[in-house]
Amino acid sequence: MAVTSMAVTSMTEPIKTNETSKQTTGTAVPAHQESKGIFVTFEGGEGVGKSTQIQLLKARLKAFGYDVITLREPGGTQIGEQIRTILLEPTNTAMSAVTELLLYEAARAQLVQQVIAPHLQSGKVVLCDRFSDSTLAYQAAARGLDINMVRSANALGTGGLTPSRTIVLSHDVKLGLAKAAQKGPDRLEAEDVSFHQKVHAAFEQLATDEPKRVRLVRIHESKADTAEAIFAQLGDLFPAANRQSFTIDEALLNIIKDVK
Repeated sequence: MAVTSMAVTSMTEPIKTNETSKQTTGTAVPAHQESKGIFVTFEGGEGVGKSTQIQLLKARLKAFGYDVITLREPGGTQIGEQIRTILLEPTNTAMSAVTELLLYEAARAQLVQQVIAPHLQSGKVVLCDRFSDSTLAYQAAARGLDINMVRSANALGTGGLTPSRTIVLSHDVKLGLAKAAQKGPDRLEAEDVSFHQKVHAAFEQLATDEPKRVRLVRIHESKADTAEAIFAQLGDLFPAANRQSFTIDEALLNIIKDVK
């Protein structure tokens, strides 16, 4: 599977792919082992419902016998969660864009080495709320950091790990921000609308540039309909679940709500 390139020269150019780029899909390079598992990441702007859809996908896959773990970025490890607190603290307004980038990559490196790579090598399905594509959207496209620098930082943080498939959830930017800010905005949610519009545009561009890996799913009014649209983009990875129907009812949605 082809992966993202590091060949874009400036942030004024669209995020492009390069078929000659050689990373290993589904396994961290330092591990030097072919992955037996499946790595699916969820991306998108604020308030698009990633965590709900990840839990719905987990429920579907577990119902058909898949061994699934769910993670979030930044976080997923004790060190990562501590970094997350620093990154999202609303009072940390003096944080520079480069500091932000390096903190995200530090949390990611810990998550890949400690959790993701070992689980993939043991054959598990790993569902992750955000990964390296978020760094391209937020730190490169929205913050304006040099994209070659961001891609190099991503390569270090991921150890060469590329998702088997990435779902980008797309929703109206202002509606998503309003939803995300209901409990009080974190440092990134508090950025202005123009910042988040750049994030939104970057994710859409990624889906255009890498249609084999990155699949764009528009949010439906019904969570169940959105879940079906997502699985339509993943069914080839999960044949056991793809051959049978799965019902998403209010009882399941309530369970998911409590889990979140």
